Amino acid sequence: MYLLTIKDGLGTRHVGPYDSPKHASDDLDRVLSTCSDRARWQIHALETPERRGAAAELAVAS
Repeated sequence: MYLLTIKDGLGTRHVGPYDSPKHASDDLDRVLSTCSDRARWQIHALETPERRGAAAELAVAS
């Protein structure tokens, strides 16, 4: 799952979740139409607890 994060001035909005980064990108024009011209955006991959735990175990083992 992916999340679209929009920073506009002092506010931050999170939109999603989306099934793929392409779906988030496709929705970007609609979301940005409600923001100022200076808004910044990013697409983030959401981690599942299982993936996060495995990554932590790998970091400890290294």
